[in-house]
Amino acid sequence: MFEFDQYLGFLSFLTIITIGFWLMIFLLTFVIPYWLIGALREYLKHGRGKKIIEEQKK
Repeated sequence: MFEFDQYLGFLSFLTIITIGFWLMIFLLTFVIPYWLIGALREYLKHGRGKKIIEEQKK
C-alpha cells in the first residue's frame, strides 16, 4: 500500500488539482466575462465621445 510520504504527495497533488479546477471555474464564469463587458463598455464610451468631439469641431 502507500507509505506516509507517498500519501502526503498524493494529497498535495489532489489539493493542487482541486485548487486549479475551482480557479478555472471562477475565472471562466466571473472574471473573464466581467473583463470583456468592461472593455466593451469603455470601447463604446470612447466611440461616442469621439463622435461628440467631431460634431463640435464642425
